[in-house]
Amino acid sequence: MIAKIGSGKSTAGLIRYLFDTKTAKDHTDPHLVASWDSFAPDPGRADDFEATKKLLVADLDLRVKQARRLGRAPERHVWHCSVRAAPGDRHLTDAEWADIARRIVAATGVAPQGDPDGCRWVAVRHADDHIHIAATKVRGDLRTARHWNDYLKADKELAAVEKEYGLQQVVRGDHTAAKRPTRAETEKARRAGKDKTSRERLRTTVRQLVSTATSPEDFLRLLDGIEGVLVDVQHFPSGDVRGYKVAIEGDTNAAGEPIWFSGARLAPDLSFPKIRERLTVIEIPPTTEPGSRRKPNPWHQATAAAERTPHHLNYGDDEAAQAHIAAFGEAIDVLPLLAPNHLRPQLQQAAIAFERATRSRIHAQQDQARALRGAVRALRGAPVTGDTSGLAMFLDIAVLVVIAIARWHQARRHDQQVAAAHQSLAHLQAAYQQAAAQPLATLAQSNPPARTVERHAQRILIAVPDYAQQVLDAPAWPALAAALTEAENAGQDPEQLLQHAARLRILDDARSIAGTLTWRIQRLATRRAPGDRARAAQARTTATARPAQPGHAHVAPARHR
Repeated sequence: MIAKIGSGKSTAGLIRYLFDTKTAKDHTDPHLVASWDSFAPDPGRADDFEATKKLLVADLDLRVKQARRLGRAPERHVWHCSVRAAPGDRHLTDAEWADIARRIVAATGVAPQGDPDGCRWVAVRHADDHIHIAATKVRGDLRTARHWNDYLKADKELAAVEKEYGLQQVVRGDHTAAKRPTRAETEKARRAGKDKTSRERLRTTVRQLVSTATSPEDFLRLLDGIEGVLVDVQHFPSGDVRGYKVAIEGDTNAAGEPIWFSGARLAPDLSFPKIRERLTVIEIPPTTEPGSRRKPNPWHQATAAAERTPHHLNYGDDEAAQAHIAAFGEAIDVLPLLAPNHLRPQLQQAAIAFERATRSRIHAQQDQARALRGAVRALRGAPVTGDTSGLAMFLDIAVLVVIAIARWHQARRHDQQVAAAHQSLAHLQAAYQQAAAQPLATLAQSNPPARTVERHAQRILIAVPDYAQQVLDAPAWPALAAALTEAENAGQDPEQLLQHAARLRILDDARSIAGTLTWRIQRLATRRAPGDRARAAQARTTATARPAQPGHAHVAPARHR
């Protein structure tokens, strides 16, 4: 069940709407199911509809008029709450809706249970799946009702109602979601032939800029350079930046003025203070590898940084974990800017969905995610080419990170964030399948000798015995065998690489363990090959750490297809 709460100035106007059967198509049988004293006049069941409606309005407004004479009546004295059942729920009886209405007005403080001075209210049912509660905010003692945080209180009560009545338990939020477009905004976008409102388009633009900016100043510079977006930066008297607001060029109000959105109106984490907090703790990785003039692959850097996220979720405190989730969200935001055209729709949808999973009531300890944020900024220099191997490598880890994030939110009962993570996951998996297909196929075409493939198969038995048969039967096994061969030809030890790759993270969630190992081997193999002394030390360490495998079932090596 979902409650929507609002306020107004006209009791008569609200009652007129609730009992209207001419213009409102779903108002099939409007009638009262409950009221403050169970004796309120019901226009829906009266012979003289107009007279009874006026009588009901007068009864509801009685205390408002009394308080107004004393100068104590609130200007917006009408309280309006609609309660709607979830699609698929059974139809509740009038008696059940009456019970729900009484619980809502009691929980919100409009008419506390056992309080003779509670506000006057009525519950009107005019459709099978919802009711409307109309109340006036003046109590019997002529004080204004104390109904602060009424939405949260109503929502909590409805969660209890769902369990007691055996209804669908809807996904509930924590008030950290970005504000949805209004109906007027949606209709305006539709008339203009746009699939997104100005609010949504600006939110996506700003989030992508935050994911690429290296400092608050860089963010404002990038924002000012976006074509079709108007920018207004506000300053304190000292000259420091206080905030910013943006508008779509040509999107104006009735007076012809731009319709501005501050960062906070776009999303809670897009206010300038929040952005400044995130962008002042970035750790940009080195542009060259230590001891070498070779530039590191930015996709490898980002993948390595993202790969550590599940560890922070499992072993860090909640504030640090929340920071890593937000930083990972920045990585998802930047992907559409770096992907080939055919992959952008899926990645854009993944970013839009995951945005909800990046925020919760837990305050992020931003300095805990500096390395990941810096690696994301390093992607800014990655060229957009037809080679999707780097993107596929990152998406492979991204899928497993999102699964870990969904579990973290689920353990804390962040229902909306869990749903958002799962929605994003579907898009990321689809994008990965498209991005990985060609690089894996190209890698497999190198076709190593059969004896070399058999040696790699034996190494798989040692490195990942629990997954060996799954790896050797996988379509991606030829690509993994080719990656191991390339690494071996470059002077790397394939067995050492496999053991390192297997230790990086749990493989249970991987759809294709062979594919995941392929990307890890490729990334690890780019590091400088160890010298003879290092090889000897690694061999001693491995011999000491490797557990005995007595009686382990033999798995026949798969043919290199």
